[in-house]
Amino acid sequence: MTNRSMEDRSNSEVGPFWSPPPRPEWLARFLEETRSWDAHGVSPLDPQELIETARCNTGLTDFGADDWREPFEILLKAIEEEADLHLFGRIWTRQEMLLFLENRLRIEDVYQRHPEIDDEVIEKPIFITGLPRSGTSLLFELIARDKQLMAPANWEFVLPCPPPEAATYRTDPRVPTAQDLITQMQRVAPSYQAMHEMGAWIPNECGVAFRMSFRSQHLAAAYQVPSYSGWLFAADPAPAYRDYKRLLKLLQWKNPRRHWLLKSPEHQSCLPTLFDVFPDARVVVTHRDPVRAQGSVTNLLGTLYWMRSDKRFDAAAFEQLLTPEGTAARLDQMIDWIETRRIPSVQIFHSRYADLVDTPIETLEGLYAQMGLEASEAFLAEVKTYLAGKPKGKFGAHRYAVDDAPETRGVFHRYESYFDVPREA
Repeated sequence: MTNRSMEDRSNSEVGPFWSPPPRPEWLARFLEETRSWDAHGVSPLDPQELIETARCNTGLTDFGADDWREPFEILLKAIEEEADLHLFGRIWTRQEMLLFLENRLRIEDVYQRHPEIDDEVIEKPIFITGLPRSGTSLLFELIARDKQLMAPANWEFVLPCPPPEAATYRTDPRVPTAQDLITQMQRVAPSYQAMHEMGAWIPNECGVAFRMSFRSQHLAAAYQVPSYSGWLFAADPAPAYRDYKRLLKLLQWKNPRRHWLLKSPEHQSCLPTLFDVFPDARVVVTHRDPVRAQGSVTNLLGTLYWMRSDKRFDAAAFEQLLTPEGTAARLDQMIDWIETRRIPSVQIFHSRYADLVDTPIETLEGLYAQMGLEASEAFLAEVKTYLAGKPKGKFGAHRYAVDDAPETRGVFHRYESYFDVPREA
């Protein structure tokens, strides 16, 4: 199907709340020029061939524990059978898969040569989580202004080896390459910039690092691969968290961090595992009108899929991610974990999106008081400066439709009541 014919589809055909944005001229022309190419031959996505290429590229052979292989193979099978990638999508995917594999090889190599890295202690990290599009990124970026905490820069997750060093951290020669890789998304779909600001020095979320374990909702969100998504939601997340802890130890080995500041919406569905792997963690859960957040997620996912494929966005195939019932079930599960003491409620703190937007300084001061941290004057001054330089709509408006039907509202009643979440829609 040509790019133009896809763009001319009606909203109702693409989905009730999303229609594809126009392609940038460079990408539309590339796809038109290569429409007769053998995409599978030009950019193969065979698991074993990718593994051997990563080994050849690095000169390394050991990937460490094998718990990444099953999801890696399931993901690639799903991409081939379900995602319907265009040629640029295949090339981009191949490049990323090789990067994840090569990072695994390099991390394992560093650990084998320096087993003392495993003695590093990850002390009382702060994790921010909550519904996607519920203010987790905003809260993360504001708290990252605090010098007593350290959030991982985006480039560290993309190119973690060799381990960053304190003396050259701000001048590391990998940063320009990482910047180019990280900002690829907004060049492929310029409208994405209004949804999520990207950059090498912007702190990014844990799910980006989870991609190296191939157990990541970020991967499920990049493709229309319902079989992989179904496997992921039923799979044990522990291997991803164990790999992540090893990565954090490696990153702080030569560039010490007092306390990590970390963030990802997917932690909300994995809180028992998070506390098993990081027992002294402090977790901040953001809360926002779930109906409003739902509409924003639909728009975000539709845009992510459109980056790599002409296939229409099939919201019904992503029931776990998109339906009100699936979202409400995950929110209710979190409440059950709190009430049954499966997770330590004294280590969980709550922040409402509406409060953060309306009164950010007062909200941060209250949150810090709950966590027993000092919100210094220098930190709050940094927050004010940061907010002044990042006005709402800096990269364009993020517009999306909202389903505010009574039956939709009803499934979220327990969550809204339990956490006193104000309605926006």
